[in-house]
Amino acid sequence: MLKSTKSHFFHHSTLLRVALAALTTLLITGCATHYVDTALKDVPPEKVIKVQSPKPVQFLFEFQTKGATNARATEQLKIKATELVQRSALFSQVGSAPVASGSVLNIVVNNVLLTDDAAAKGFVTGLTFGLAGSTVTDGYICTIDYLPGGAAPKISKTVRHAIHTSLGSAGAPVNAPKSASIQEAVETMLRQIISNGLNNLASDPSFN
Repeated sequence: MLKSTKSHFFHHSTLLRVALAALTTLLITGCATHYVDTALKDVPPEKVIKVQSPKPVQFLFEFQTKGATNARATEQLKIKATELVQRSALFSQVGSAPVASGSVLNIVVNNVLLTDDAAAKGFVTGLTFGLAGSTVTDGYICTIDYLPGGAAPKISKTVRHAIHTSLGSAGAPVNAPKSASIQEAVETMLRQIISNGLNNLASDPSFN
């Protein structure tokens, strides 16, 4: 059963599917425990960058699974992503409709499974890959593209994060807070990856 569950994780990228669709296998076994990677944390309040004159922006969001659009996940997470952008106070108005200035904020979060060195390359994680027992790690790449409108050039920022899942009797990762559920783990990951990306965007000299 454990081998089958692990295979299902690798083949279908089930971390998000559990959060959004309550994957049957894990509900039956109840043996999966989730940990949000510790390398990326919430932006400390004193380091949050504020803008003097925020402007309205058209906001676009997409969630992908291995580079392909995941429509269901996009629908489920778009509201949370919109709230995070609004909370950043970088923009005076955030909505899906075009704005007069033509400015657009596009955020794409791509879920990739870190199953080998090639896939894991470029990820800096606070935990250790290949932990004792059966541990699956999902990586998340957040790409933020901001088009100010007019002739101003696009500004792009990329942030990486990860969620680790211990299966069966695998031990807990060292120094990693346990999430109460996969839903909580995904929401924590999303909050941290978007808030850090937006703060990086605000710190760019070209952002206004």
